[in-house]
Amino acid sequence: MTLSLRTAPAALLAAALIAGCAGEPTRLAMGSSREQTLSELGAPTAVYALPGGGERLQYSRAPAGFEVNNVDLDASRHVVAVRQELDERLFDRTIEPNVGRWREADVLRTYGRPFEITRVSSFDGNIWTWRYKWQNSPRLLYIYIDPTGVVQRYHTGDDLMLELLAPL
Repeated sequence: MTLSLRTAPAALLAAALIAGCAGEPTRLAMGSSREQTLSELGAPTAVYALPGGGERLQYSRAPAGFEVNNVDLDASRHVVAVRQELDERLFDRTIEPNVGRWREADVLRTYGRPFEITRVSSFDGNIWTWRYKWQNSPRLLYIYIDPTGVVQRYHTGDDLMLELLAPL
């Protein structure tokens, strides 16, 4: 099959759209094998061991992006869960019950590497920060980790960086 100059742009656009959909973790079919997952999504940004012999393939769009998608595989290396973690509705269920018990490794396994690590005088430890979107508004998730590596609290706030950069 040959493409004419008139049909080539449409074919390229269709191929780009198909490729864009293929790389979206939330569209991955449950039960997909590890090999199928890697073929569809490419290499993960991080891989973590899960209890029971499972594995988490993490696809983070940080530091500039707003999503961290975790693809969980069972011991037989098949997809059993896919979840976009940077969702404000999940923070109280994910972080809050683990305050005082969650460690740095747990935070990394859930949210991946933060886009920023800072310190403030009012807290003895580091504050890890991620960007996310809530109802299409840019937001920030701050997780406070004490010097022993234990999560002490978290909070969210508006990400005003784009507003500060935008001309008036």
